[in-house]
Amino acid sequence: MTTGAARFRFVDLFAGLGGFHVALENLGGEGVFAAEWDKGLNTLYSENFGIPAWSDVSELRDEATIALAVPDHDVLTAGFPCQPFSKAGEQLGFAHTLQGQLFFNVLEILKAKRPSRFILENVPNILRHKGGETLETIRRELEELGYSVSVRQFSPHDFGVPQIRHRAYFVGSLDGLDSFEWPSPTGEDTDITTVLDRTDESARPIPAQTVKAIDMWDDFLKRSPSDVKLPSFPIWSMEFGATYPFEDDATPPALWAEAGARNLDGFLGSFGFPLSGLPETEQFAFVPSHSRRKGDFKFPQWKQAFIRQNREFFWRNREWIVPWMEIWQPWLLSSSLQKFEWNAQGGERRIDKYVLQVRASGVRVKRTSTAPSLIAMTHTQVPILGSDLVGARRYMTPSECARLQSLGQVKLPDSDLRAYKALGNAVNARVVEEIATPLLKGLSAVIPATPRASQGEYAAA
Repeated sequence: MTTGAARFRFVDLFAGLGGFHVALENLGGEGVFAAEWDKGLNTLYSENFGIPAWSDVSELRDEATIALAVPDHDVLTAGFPCQPFSKAGEQLGFAHTLQGQLFFNVLEILKAKRPSRFILENVPNILRHKGGETLETIRRELEELGYSVSVRQFSPHDFGVPQIRHRAYFVGSLDGLDSFEWPSPTGEDTDITTVLDRTDESARPIPAQTVKAIDMWDDFLKRSPSDVKLPSFPIWSMEFGATYPFEDDATPPALWAEAGARNLDGFLGSFGFPLSGLPETEQFAFVPSHSRRKGDFKFPQWKQAFIRQNREFFWRNREWIVPWMEIWQPWLLSSSLQKFEWNAQGGERRIDKYVLQVRASGVRVKRTSTAPSLIAMTHTQVPILGSDLVGARRYMTPSECARLQSLGQVKLPDSDLRAYKALGNAVNARVVEEIATPLLKGLSAVIPATPRASQGEYAAA
């Protein structure tokens, strides 16, 4: 932590694990205020950085409260909540009754304290949200306060960290941005093995169904002839052998609504199971979940394309796929485990050479050059390391995931689940440091720092 004289003072809003703090302290800054609503992370922030953190940013809504609570500072940082703008959510944006409004609390602090610089972070979809209207609102509000504003997308892998996780970064300055230049990606080769502990031990076992699915898809890879190009589109095995209608306005929900079960007589459902003679409730069970949603009378073009491509791939390769289906019976697995994404085109067809992640979209296999994007993960979404990488298949540990966020020296929550969630919400310290370095060049004031614990007292992850 900063001792002696600090180059600048900063505040850390929506602080989480303190990615902004780590980055700016590395550049000689002193953290003078932080806010984090999660009680566990709030306490942990104080342990890591010696700052008693404020809880709810929404309480900083007027100039008098801000004047009393927030010290003067040179740099404001905020990873304001991304859920209202994320493609994974409802995309309510500023209409979100609480989280979507927190950006305006940030504005109030900027208006009251007038820091000369700021750095804001959010999901990249915020740049496209509502056709660009949200971006224009953010720009306009910040510029009306007198800030020059610029925005750019970056990912940790741009700066040598083996994770692809694109985020939008806003920078602002009261002194103009004429001399500011965004950092250039380094082009460094990356590999996830650089953040791994050399152990095959895992704090928790991989569920039996997931292990079966991994083995099943590994066998799929091994059975595929070398002259057959594996699909770049998601493999939906439930479409293997299916013939039910899916194009134009003839979807299962549309046909059921028109004349009931008899409209699907003569067709085959998931994995080629016949639909003839079944009542609608039983037909429903044999139609893939992506094709049976009530009121889904016309599928979007991307879904039609995926269904068509999977059926065509099956019929071209049924000689080896049918025996694979008979042995593994993928219909006994959950829908997400019946799907497969091969993101290692041209690589050896051996699943244990790669990094895996189980998502709603399927079992995803990626090269070791980058890890899957860390998100606010459940236990089931934590990346799985192939046995060739660490000796036995296992989940990535929280400490390994922390290194992917350039937070390897901060203490993490005691619970693995809370640690994974916090890391999925964290800002990457290396990316922030790369952005902040050119942004802070114009800051010249030297402000006495408040003595606190040394950097060496960070609890190891």
